[in-house]
Amino acid sequence: MLRIQITLPKKGEVYYHYLDILHDALVNAWVTAGATSEQITGMTALPWHFAPLGKQNKQGKMVHTLIVSTPDAALAQCLAKINPDDIFYARASTVEKVHFTGAEIKIEVDPILPNQNALGVLMLSPLAISDKSASHKKRWHKQLGQCDLSAAINHRLSRLAGRDVKLQVQPDTLYLRCNPDHSVLVPTKLMRNGKIVFVIGMSAPLVLMDSDHDLRLAWYAGIGEKTRNGFGCIGLAEYGLGR
Repeated sequence: MLRIQITLPKKGEVYYHYLDILHDALVNAWVTAGATSEQITGMTALPWHFAPLGKQNKQGKMVHTLIVSTPDAALAQCLAKINPDDIFYARASTVEKVHFTGAEIKIEVDPILPNQNALGVLMLSPLAISDKSASHKKRWHKQLGQCDLSAAINHRLSRLAGRDVKLQVQPDTLYLRCNPDHSVLVPTKLMRNGKIVFVIGMSAPLVLMDSDHDLRLAWYAGIGEKTRNGFGCIGLAEYGLGR
């Protein structure tokens, strides 16, 4: 297991339009660091996830830090070798270029203590959970109370772990009361036909409860769906969003 922060120097922010260019830039760095395409993309990919930290202004979406993490031992060895200069991608069709040259890498210390059974977190990237009741095209839940949150999160984590994961996931009650609309529409990709692909994610402070093993898995693997595409990364609630 390994989780790192890749942080650009101040005033060295990267701007982008669609989330997939950050994914593709990271894939380039993964491969250069020794991972195979099959390990990081596609249906048979090993678990990893990321979150872009930044904001949006008149120039567009800005990212100053990437959180990249994996619970997998083989990918952790590659992640330890990633060079920020290899986090690069240019796309003419969307007039985008991202390059993390000059960024510093910091290994995050495992925050889960032995026998710890609860963790207060916030979403560093939105939580995506698909609506299984939708019969046709893909739909996403817009409110955390619309689904069995624990079951949805445990389903994926159990598949990754090869065992039953039994996290109890509870959103912060006061936050939901004050912020009934806590979803965000994320443009992930521009198709060749000009259509934009969106994913709806949700963001709220959460309390996770279970064994330290399951808490640690959620921390390093991310929660929910579309994690390799930049969703479902959690951070410690006590530290906030940082810079």
